[in-house]
Amino acid sequence: MSTKWDLRHLVEVMEIELLHGIRRGPDTNHMKYHMVMPRRQVLVQLDDELVLQLDQIALLRGTNRSELLRQGALAVISTESNRLADDALRASYRFTPQDPAIVDAARRLAAETMPTW
Repeated sequence: MSTKWDLRHLVEVMEIELLHGIRRGPDTNHMKYHMVMPRRQVLVQLDDELVLQLDQIALLRGTNRSELLRQGALAVISTESNRLADDALRASYRFTPQDPAIVDAARRLAAETMPTW
């Protein structure tokens, strides 16, 4: 399937929906954004195929390309935050005190405070 056909088909679908007043997805709620959020415009260069795929997904979700890219950016940020938390957790499990006195003190403390089951 060629990119030109896909784009032509996408434009036809959008024109038909516009003509018939069809709106898709959660953005049909006009009360969704009741406050204006300050935004910075960022120039991103994408190849034609990627833009076409983004536009198709945005159409199916009833949103626009910019909102789809914002959601993607939030997903990347969330994933990176989770990765850093996982790395910190793994590092904490790898930490082993080198001083035998600390190990002995921890062992004694654990034995003294262990509950009786």
